[in-house]
Amino acid sequence: MNRGALQLIAMHGWASDSRAWGPWQEAADRRGWGWQSGERGYGQLTPSSPQWPQHSGPRAVIVHSLGLHLLPEAVLAGAEAMVLLASFGRFVPAGPGGRRWRQALRGMGQRLEAGDTAAMLNDFLREAAAPAPLERLPAGPASGTLPAEGVKRLRQDLRLLEQCSAVPTAYPTGARSLIVEAGTDRIVAAESRSALAQALPGAERWPLAEAGHSLLECDLVEPVLDWLEAGH
Repeated sequence: MNRGALQLIAMHGWASDSRAWGPWQEAADRRGWGWQSGERGYGQLTPSSPQWPQHSGPRAVIVHSLGLHLLPEAVLAGAEAMVLLASFGRFVPAGPGGRRWRQALRGMGQRLEAGDTAAMLNDFLREAAAPAPLERLPAGPASGTLPAEGVKRLRQDLRLLEQCSAVPTAYPTGARSLIVEAGTDRIVAAESRSALAQALPGAERWPLAEAGHSLLECDLVEPVLDWLEAGH
């Protein structure tokens, strides 16, 4: 890694973990870029909160879904480029349209409380993967036994999903931003996708009409890294 190398920090979403970034990290390594993955610790992996290295080169953040709301404020504020994959500011749509999402979150919370964790996660991940099959998802917390602390974090972050109402205040408004939208997303409401674009009017948008929430089979790694390199 040379002194002027691009520094990347990535953050996964709810019910995922840092292993999802494997192909991205490998591609960044080939370019000589620095890479850190945040880890919430829902499963067997140790929680890890990334921070920018001192005297680093250009800084970019890549997040998926809730990942935008899980990064430290200092990481967001220090980014010069932002890539938002199937992301949102407000998850539950405002007004009556949000009732379905609020009820779904509370039902998921009740299943966690009742100990129905594995089945609930599989139901969620099946919707996240669609229209691709569940088996296409990379290994994640649901691939093994979830510790009590991990289940506690899942519950905490379900509440965060219900409560988050806007793009984080630490979002770097002067950063280059790229929004990758999943056109057949069964997790993030169309209203929430539109609201994110309205909140970031200067962002470039890549709408992927056939993509689901997990953006499987979209071949995004190299195009996104090329976009980052073009602004480097």
